Amino acid sequence: MADYTYLVTDIIDATENDGNEFVAAIPKMVNRVEERLVKALDDFGLVTTTTVTLSAGKNTLTLPAETRYVKNLRIEDNGTKINLLQRTDEFIYDYWPVSASTGTPKYYAKKTNTNVIVAPTASATYGGELVYVARPTALTSLNQTNYFSDFCYDALFYGCMVEAGDFMKNYTVSNYYEQRYTNSVELLRNQSRRTRRDDMEAPASLFGENTINGSE
Repeated sequence: MADYTYLVTDIIDATENDGNEFVAAIPKMVNRVEERLVKALDDFGLVTTTTVTLSAGKNTLTLPAETRYVKNLRIEDNGTKINLLQRTDEFIYDYWPVSASTGTPKYYAKKTNTNVIVAPTASATYGGELVYVARPTALTSLNQTNYFSDFCYDALFYGCMVEAGDFMKNYTVSNYYEQRYTNSVELLRNQSRRTRRDDMEAPASLFGENTINGSE
């Protein structure tokens, strides 16, 4: 299975460039591509779940530092799991204008990049789970593998070759691998879509079952 060392060797071999400056720049190339993939993919491999506690009398919850965006927030009330509905912060303030009033939380909204606000303000202390997207631990010589090296290697490699072409100012190489990167990401996106589909059910469509581009 591919790892960071394999990737570095792959880049050097493909570019036929083992110059010191080029090799020293590879970690930055890998880092930029990993960041690009986090933004491009909507994949379960980027999803993390953690337990949270919403204290009585509080209406904000601090997000883990690595959170890119929240997928789901749920609390547990006497054994019953409650999925909070996502809204805008304007909605929260209109719906629950007096934060000192309390109740069972029903809605949440992103307030800043580091916390969310809920409404109603918690009337008791609730445990729960936060489901969010985070970037995997970056690939380095000390961290040889992550989700991208294990499951997205083609996209990772092609993206690095785009960066390598830019570094060498060989934009023919950059353009060639940009197309391969784009195709690879689209395949990964299709794979993600397939994981969200139950073969025992018809695909969800505004036009009804078994439609092709809404034309049938």
